[in-house]
Amino acid sequence: MTRSKDTLRDVPIGIDAKGHREEFDSMGTVEVPADRYWGAQTQRSLLHFSIGDDRMPKRLYHAYGYVKKAAAMVNARAGRLDPIKAEAIIRAADETIAGQLDEHYPLFVWQTGSGTQSNMNVNEVISNRAIQLLGGRLGSQSPVHPNDDVNMGQSSNDTFPTAMHIATVLELDELLLPRAKALASAIAEKSREWMDVVKTGRTHLQDAVPLTVGQEWSGYASQLFDAIERIELTRSGLYQLAAGGTAVGTGLNAPEGFSAAMASTLAWLTNKPFVTAPNKFAALGSLDAMVAAMASIRGLAVALMKIANDMRWLASGPRCGLGELVLPKNEPGSSIMPGKVNPTQCEAMVMVCIQVIGQDNATAFAGSQGNLELNAMRPLIINNAIRAVRLLADACDKMRRFSVEGTSLNRAKIDAMVSQSLELVTALSPVIGYDRAAAIAERAEKEGTTLREVAIRTGVIDAKTYDRVIDPRKMIGHGLAGA
Repeated sequence: MTRSKDTLRDVPIGIDAKGHREEFDSMGTVEVPADRYWGAQTQRSLLHFSIGDDRMPKRLYHAYGYVKKAAAMVNARAGRLDPIKAEAIIRAADETIAGQLDEHYPLFVWQTGSGTQSNMNVNEVISNRAIQLLGGRLGSQSPVHPNDDVNMGQSSNDTFPTAMHIATVLELDELLLPRAKALASAIAEKSREWMDVVKTGRTHLQDAVPLTVGQEWSGYASQLFDAIERIELTRSGLYQLAAGGTAVGTGLNAPEGFSAAMASTLAWLTNKPFVTAPNKFAALGSLDAMVAAMASIRGLAVALMKIANDMRWLASGPRCGLGELVLPKNEPGSSIMPGKVNPTQCEAMVMVCIQVIGQDNATAFAGSQGNLELNAMRPLIINNAIRAVRLLADACDKMRRFSVEGTSLNRAKIDAMVSQSLELVTALSPVIGYDRAAAIAERAEKEGTTLREVAIRTGVIDAKTYDRVIDPRKMIGHGLAGA
């Protein structure tokens, strides 16, 4: 395609107009705000679907900008779209991608399940912006028509899931994965720092045999790195794009080769390995790749919730709880109790994780609602996915910066609890047998004394042997391999 940028007017974004202008679609005319780029179908959607406060994620529209740009490039290269029209569409699509037209994408999440109105919102905005760049009259649909030109070779049914996949991949790669990895790395660093600090283990919330703080935190880091890997693996499904399937998967009104050309162009524009979906009927009739991606995001939330809950348990106190961890003091914790400080970053993370798990449940339910040739629950699914990604990404960032990196140990409390633990008796089992070891532990607990005192006083074992066997540092395995 020969680009002719000099044929476009250098018109800044914006419409200097007040009141309303008349727009039209196949059902007739509609008045829209004169300073907005959208057209009749967008205005109808605002009227009919003003449900709640949830708006379609702007990141979806940015991804849609890539779809419209790619389509204009493919259609122009094949000679189906006038190069000057294509150039205007591409300019408007680039502005959409950059977020410069965000205020012109106002639609609610709770709209038609195919996402048709959001697709038409993009078509209308890009059409009117292209008309403005070409010196035409807004609302005239000439020289750039929202359906015939911007939507050429496309349907909402194949472009909306394509935009969903692009938006989700970009959000994962640019936001969630980097921040989750940074948090996992910060936890791994703490693990290395504390690898030699022996502490009391706990199972069933009861005392157990020793391990080190570093070993405990290595488990947290491993959970996160495993969850991150599972998210990365689900991207393979998201790389498969529905574009070219048009209305029901047959590709009607899209020329031969359009699917592959769209995928390769989108791969080039985004620098992501997008390919055309091998079966467009599955790509339109289901949203299995989105469901799988959301499930992997839920997996990260599950791991993060365990870690955040452990941290607030271990930081409980400061005097009357476990008190092993000392979390950063970020803000006052009570409006009535002076000096109280709470594990607020952990609490925020737990709430985020609960929200994400709920969103995953809704996504799985919506994914099961693919009826015949179309899943018509798409806006709910992409809203949940984008929201979950951003919630977890922000929570990972804040927890790393304001909790994990500033967390320290209360060594006096940790050492005291190790010395008081009755479960050190476990190391005596191979020497004196399980039943005799259990009797020592039960008696020490009943009398409120130490294992050592009871074991030596009852003659079960001599002091020298006891001191050789009951050494917490010998009970922690051999680093990570033996933990």
